[in-house]
Amino acid sequence: MDADLTARIDDVRGRIADLSKTLKRDDLAAQVAAINAEMAAPNFWDDQESAQKTVANLQSVQATLKPLETLVEADGDLEVLVEIAAEDESALDELGTTLEAVESDLAALELKAIMSDPADPADAFLLVQAGEGGTDAADFAEMLMRMYQRWAETRGFKMELLDVSPGEEAGIRNCTLGVKGDYAFGYLKGESGNHRLVRNSPFDSAGRRQTSFAAVDVTPDLGDEIEIDIDWKDQSVIREDTLRASGAGGQHVNKTESAIRLTHLPTNTVVNCQSERSQHQNRDNARKMLAAKLYQLEVEKRDAENAARRGEKSRIGFGGQTIRHYVLNPDQYVKDSRTGWRGNPMGVLDGGVDPLIESYLKWSIGQGDAESGSDG
Repeated sequence: MDADLTARIDDVRGRIADLSKTLKRDDLAAQVAAINAEMAAPNFWDDQESAQKTVANLQSVQATLKPLETLVEADGDLEVLVEIAAEDESALDELGTTLEAVESDLAALELKAIMSDPADPADAFLLVQAGEGGTDAADFAEMLMRMYQRWAETRGFKMELLDVSPGEEAGIRNCTLGVKGDYAFGYLKGESGNHRLVRNSPFDSAGRRQTSFAAVDVTPDLGDEIEIDIDWKDQSVIREDTLRASGAGGQHVNKTESAIRLTHLPTNTVVNCQSERSQHQNRDNARKMLAAKLYQLEVEKRDAENAARRGEKSRIGFGGQTIRHYVLNPDQYVKDSRTGWRGNPMGVLDGGVDPLIESYLKWSIGQGDAESGSDG
């Protein structure tokens, strides 16, 4: 067995051991056992709301424990295969195939381990808004909307179009997407910021080069867990407007005022929801979206205050820093301003956002370490 293969195996086995400690495998197993014991009680389903939260908690813990247990078992398989391969070289192919699969699964779980913020496991709301660039910007906003929809599809996440405003000539002015899936917010949170597109404009008769912008804002959908004190009936704080939904949807959308717009007057934060036929359902969704935005504002305020105490600039999110450049003419590349990651823009715009997401999460760990060090 060559030295490179031996080094890879040693590296993987060491990383599995480290990950087991980091994720506290024994504690996770104890949590699962405790929850299962609670669910076995005869009166468990008497309180439906409490029971559903317990089941959701179990699913969340198992989403980490099960792949971790699989890796631990794979570690044992590797050990056995190494022993077999030492005596029979025909086992090397199986060893190599098993190692590649373990490396892939290990990298995915390590990435999840990076997402340690309490909001990371949550579902997410993702807003795309056209910026400077006229019709090209509206078209770019729609390109980004499709990009995230395709990304969610490849990951097996559920994505719902909660609100959309069409552009005047093409594309969209803005849209809000609801993303449901394990660690949806954790994966998407690094997408917040300005996105820049450079290309020969298909809307310019001369085909001249055009630069346009769109902004992305991602907030966690924490449901009822968000501790934001809002009196929804206080009209001095919350203004509610009902309006007809725009876009496709048939006669119902065109004839009834089922869409809801909520404005939080103290912060001038606005959300819209028109995805459901029922005004009541749209109101519930809009309230979740608004609570999520206000929660995120509080988080950003706290981060800015902490950064100010350290004499640093706080991270700029929606409407601020240009985080990514998509260049289609004359060269073709996409580049993240923060991590330096560079690749094929067409693959990314077709939903291949994972390499950018992974590079951001790994980069953010270094940023967190740097910020922690600056406190000392």
